[in-house]
Amino acid sequence: MYKKVEIIAEVKTISPFGYSSKKTWNELFEVANKIGDIISIHTDPRWGGSFELLRKARSLTNKPLLAKGIHETDEDIQRAIDCGANFVLVVGRIPKIYLEKCLIEPLTISELKIIPENLKTVWNARDLKDGSVKKETFADARKAFGGWLCQASHIKTIKDIEDGADAILVGTNLLEFTNSLGVLDASHKIM
Repeated sequence: MYKKVEIIAEVKTISPFGYSSKKTWNELFEVANKIGDIISIHTDPRWGGSFELLRKARSLTNKPLLAKGIHETDEDIQRAIDCGANFVLVVGRIPKIYLEKCLIEPLTISELKIIPENLKTVWNARDLKDGSVKKETFADARKAFGGWLCQASHIKTIKDIEDGADAILVGTNLLEFTNSLGVLDASHKIM
């Protein structure tokens, strides 16, 4: 936790938008386990994930796990829970099951406005169609949604945490962000 903001630390080795980590999944997991209040594990192979990696993560930590992926069906949510996830990211829809365990990621502010404020919600600054930065900002999202809201994408250091964020989800810039917390040495080893 950083100044009452939960840290969701993501283990991401690649993305469909050109990102490729120089660190292995195990090395990134070690960092995420050190700094995260919740550890985000991708289930989608486009981001280097799988349900098997989620199961592996469950065997390596007692911290809460977020299954990160699109999770287009409720069956995907059930599978993530069965593999050890405490929470499941669901993109672009409100599921029929495990609402208390789902983090809902709307694609637009219009979608955000119809999500009940008792549900946990993620505002991703990245447009999932092409990886570009959305025109709608976290500040716009915060104005539109009064409930629990997580800031995601383009968070490089603690200075990038927006006012009003209840949580942040850090993935691509995990090492740089961790360094800004002062828990990595110059070679990105945990101190």
